[in-house]
Amino acid sequence: MTLLSVVIPAFRHANVLAETVRSVLDQKGVDLELIVADHSSGDGTYEVARSFESDPRVTVLETPAGGGAIANWAAVTERARGDYLKLLPGDDTVLPGSLARQVALLEAHPGASLVGGRRRIIDTKGRTIAKRRGLQGLDAVMSGGDAVRASVLSGTNPFGEPGAVTMRRSALEAAGGWQGQWSYAIDVASYYGVLRHGSFVRDDEVASTFRVGGGQWSVALVDEQASEMTRLFEWAGSVFDEVSDADVARGSAKARSLARQRRMVYRILRLVKR
Repeated sequence: MTLLSVVIPAFRHANVLAETVRSVLDQKGVDLELIVADHSSGDGTYEVARSFESDPRVTVLETPAGGGAIANWAAVTERARGDYLKLLPGDDTVLPGSLARQVALLEAHPGASLVGGRRRIIDTKGRTIAKRRGLQGLDAVMSGGDAVRASVLSGTNPFGEPGAVTMRRSALEAAGGWQGQWSYAIDVASYYGVLRHGSFVRDDEVASTFRVGGGQWSVALVDEQASEMTRLFEWAGSVFDEVSDADVARGSAKARSLARQRRMVYRILRLVKR
């Protein structure tokens, strides 16, 4: 069985997908398969993906339009066969050595279901906004419940965007797959589900890049994300014994505070873009 499955759900990423794919295929020291699913983009994304099919590790799919992001996330993940799984958005990248390092961490901790790393935040032109973000409040090894509590108290997603995270595929399956009922919090909600089936391990290195752009520049979107995170924290409090009502209240207040900070930052960045 393939040790690691990297799955890329792509949508209108023709201009950056080649960089994303190369960042995976150039990795050393890890046995992997790469599955790319284009969600009927119509901008050449599918053709870019197919240009890599000569590599035997690569499988390219085209999924029908409709169903939102979760449809493509589910389709590309269903084809995965590895013991471990990393979902990498079509406009992000993994940094050299990160795949082997995260697999090694999961191998060294057989009770762990998820490893999260730091990420470098970049803009639409690839310029660095923040060199090293994430993992706030998370210890080197934590039980799943304690890791979820740390996330709630942080008011955000300290585990990282999907490109910074690797999980046991069996744990994701046990959790019911990607939690598509959450619009903006689908990643962290899915992590919470996975952490019901194992512990957390921290990868201290910068594992991936995360590109901020498009709809993420919307100031209004920030408020919607904060509201959904509050509902997610409430759900966590109902499921994990480690998460108290006081934790939920504190995390929700922090989420609202962070939303106000992000609104200011996004306004500044939008001015810079102009």
